[in-house]
Amino acid sequence: MDGYDSIVQEKLDAVMPWIGMYIASASAVCTLAMAADLLYGFKRKKLWFPCKYFSLSATSLTLLAVAMKIPMDLNTNMLHSADLLAKLGSLVFMSTAMANFMSSLGSMNDKELLANIVALGILVITIVANVLIQHIQLRQIPKYVGVVLLPTISVMLLLVTFVSLAITIPTTKRSLESKYQEKHRVALAEEEVVQRRESISFKNQRRKMMKYWVMAETSNPQFVMARSVVCTTSTLIPLLPAIMLATSHIKLIMWFKDLSFGTAASVYGGYTRWIIVIQSIGVVVGTIAPTLRWFIDVGFKYSTTNYYNVRDEFRIETYWIQTLVDWRDNFSSLQIRQDKCTKYLHDAKWFILTFCIGVQILIVLISKLVVFICALLMSPFFLCFGRINKFLMWLLSKVMTSDNNGNDQLGDDTDINLTSYLLLLEGEAELPRRILKDIVRRADNTIQAGLKKQPQCLINLLTKFVGFNGVGEFDSNQIPSLHSYEPPNCWTLPVVTLTTIAVALPNIAKDKKDQLVSSVSEGLSLAKIVEKTFNTNAQLWNIKKAADVSWVRVALCRNWLDMDLRKTSLKVKTSKEVLQKLSNKAGRTIMEFKREVKDAYMENPLYWPVKVVAANSMYRVSRTILLSCEAENEVTDDGLFEGISVMIADILAACLTNLAHVITTMCHRNAIEKREESVQEAFLLLGKTEQILELLQQREWPSLDHDKATYIDEWRAFFCPGGDDDPAVQLQVII
Repeated sequence: MDGYDSIVQEKLDAVMPWIGMYIASASAVCTLAMAADLLYGFKRKKLWFPCKYFSLSATSLTLLAVAMKIPMDLNTNMLHSADLLAKLGSLVFMSTAMANFMSSLGSMNDKELLANIVALGILVITIVANVLIQHIQLRQIPKYVGVVLLPTISVMLLLVTFVSLAITIPTTKRSLESKYQEKHRVALAEEEVVQRRESISFKNQRRKMMKYWVMAETSNPQFVMARSVVCTTSTLIPLLPAIMLATSHIKLIMWFKDLSFGTAASVYGGYTRWIIVIQSIGVVVGTIAPTLRWFIDVGFKYSTTNYYNVRDEFRIETYWIQTLVDWRDNFSSLQIRQDKCTKYLHDAKWFILTFCIGVQILIVLISKLVVFICALLMSPFFLCFGRINKFLMWLLSKVMTSDNNGNDQLGDDTDINLTSYLLLLEGEAELPRRILKDIVRRADNTIQAGLKKQPQCLINLLTKFVGFNGVGEFDSNQIPSLHSYEPPNCWTLPVVTLTTIAVALPNIAKDKKDQLVSSVSEGLSLAKIVEKTFNTNAQLWNIKKAADVSWVRVALCRNWLDMDLRKTSLKVKTSKEVLQKLSNKAGRTIMEFKREVKDAYMENPLYWPVKVVAANSMYRVSRTILLSCEAENEVTDDGLFEGISVMIADILAACLTNLAHVITTMCHRNAIEKREESVQEAFLLLGKTEQILELLQQREWPSLDHDKATYIDEWRAFFCPGGDDDPAVQLQVII
């Protein structure tokens, strides 16, 4: 039986090197994610290094659980030099990873925060429990105890700081949101004054939006977490284990005179060295961001510390303990009854939470003390660095007197007092001016990125529009309905229908059709943003879906309802034949739907199949154009194509008059966790649509309120208040 057991054990051990490769792969993915966050922070000049690719989530915790296989392995003999180094490296790698994604706590809502903290706690406690079991069993081996003790303590301390920060997040977000809403009301009041005196221009739009950019950047929960004293102090925790790991590397390399790190006797085989190398690289990469974050925070603390009133520096702000106080004083979860059990439960809850409040206060005080001492110790360096920096800036200003881009950039915004829109927590000192300059510079860089992506094909199409008459003329009320009810219109469906007709016209050069399709494709992408921002009701969902489905087939396959538009344009001789074919095809589709469907529920056009919605639009638009053509004696194919292009340009132009309102709305509509991303998209859209906004400004707009201007049916009602359409008037636009 012993021989059989040994054979089975050998077979099981034979596959363990593959497990080692799995551990090395998971460690490599985590290392790459930390490196990506590091590069992203440098690229965006956010030296507090937001967690974009490596954050606290189910994915990162799963990868870390795989990477921690070695310290959690209780049955493998890992007392040789390379094996012990792998165990030490794994624990240091874990503490470094935790220090990197600590600021990501701010980007989670309450449910995600609770779930991720619990999951992290389970993983850390499991690691610590396994290490302690090994420590108890191997306490007579000094080299093992010396290896695991310090990194295990650092991992546990980091978990405590994670919990401490997580407790403050709900209160912090409420405070920031309250301040944001207050500043938002002030900004709206200023905008009303500006709009009464000035016309809306690209420059004024940028200036107005810059307030929201500053508020979104400074109230970004990740940035708030990164500049907190607890997060700053926690970045020091992995440094000692990292130094210990580096020392162990140096000792082993000197001892063995090469990079072999000694022998590895564990069942993981040669992959043990791969794990050591990859996790050591991960520690080096992962140490950079927390160290720089600590350096910047300490430097900021040095410049803002009131050394004459040190007592204020150690004041505990309300938001640190407010959540725990609310939990302690909340009686709603306990059913009030006159018995001893309820009293004991309440007393136990009160004492436990009071103890937690004391621990939280102690953590904050220690963190403030550490940051204060670091600021004092580093003060000679910061003083010297500050003077050198001032001298270099003075020298640069003398050499490059003509280059004032940075000053002008901020100077353009000083008149609106951007510093008043910095959102800070209670007790926080005002951020340095250079941070405000960096924030403004990032905003302008985002606009510049948008300027490089301007839709030139769409801009060329919009140069054809001279007014907005096409909005009221693409669908004539003289066309009888084929159904009892007519579905409402959205911006995209008539544009798709008109483009389909233009693509099907005969005797039109292919490059002109392709150019129109490219222009409309760019226009629809912007029109969808308008619809997504304002038309949030479910009534238009099916209509917009019909436009999307139809456009994919037209743009990619030149096909509409199984009708090949290329073949159709080649078979027919005149444009009227094409219009008649499209009208007949659409009419048959609608009539078949009426015959086959007997459900009264489907009488509502909001529930029609998308092909029926598209057919109804095609029927009405093609019949309207036919009606216009009959009012004229001579209709050329090129003239009709140009007329349809003008009508498309009119509709898209009317839709895009909402862009300024869309961009402003994007700046302040989303939740605090997503607000910075939304504001960044708004600035990118502002740069992308600069020429479009300037082009639309040159035309006189109808006097429609913002709420009405977002719906095409409101525009149609404005241009056709009586509901009567004159085909001759339509003909002037189309032909």
